[in-house]
Amino acid sequence: MPGHVQTPAEAPAQGQPGAEPEPAAIVDASSSSIPPDELERLHGDLVAALKTVFDPEIPVDIYELGLIYKVEIDDDRNVEVEMTLTAPGCPVAGEMPVWVENAVSSVPGVGQVKVNLTFDPPWDMARMSDEARLALNMF
Repeated sequence: MPGHVQTPAEAPAQGQPGAEPEPAAIVDASSSSIPPDELERLHGDLVAALKTVFDPEIPVDIYELGLIYKVEIDDDRNVEVEMTLTAPGCPVAGEMPVWVENAVSSVPGVGQVKVNLTFDPPWDMARMSDEARLALNMF
């Protein structure tokens, strides 16, 4: 897909547990027909929307938890999100992808939204940002 948003979960950690993942960035924006300034605004709005979704058992948003693996934006502004859960048996496994779809769909200018749930690779605490670790007292 032309516009790809790199998420904290997708970014390589700097080699140590608790290392802050690289901030989400637009990857391969040069192949997008969406103007760069609009793609940047859309990226910021998508991240803000994803940060409104929380795992009800954990007081940290799913973006900072590292549950969002990939966000892709095509030239028609359709968005595809690849995400995971903290565990396959998560009590909200059937609901959380719908929450993510609703949050992303609320962003002005977004077309259709597709959310894919994956457990490959499985989530682990190394995917959390420093902000999430601080909120959970995990330093």
